[in-house]
Amino acid sequence: MNVLNYRILLREEPEGGFTVFVPSLEGCISYGKTLNEAKKKAKEAIELYIESLKSDNLPIPSDDNLLEYNLQITNA
Repeated sequence: MNVLNYRILLREEPEGGFTVFVPSLEGCISYGKTLNEAKKKAKEAIELYIESLKSDNLPIPSDDNLLEYNLQITNA
């Protein structure tokens, strides 16, 4: 079994809950009312996304070669 790792970004929403983005999988977005639910839903969304790629014989991207760095910008 091949293990794939994906970085997820979680944004807390003003009305409550968390929106989840998977940058390596374009358009793969999910939502959960709690942090735990959001992570669970993200895993489900990633699995469905990969299943769809496989059925279409498309390459499966991963975060294996991803470098991450946060830039801080001062707003004048």
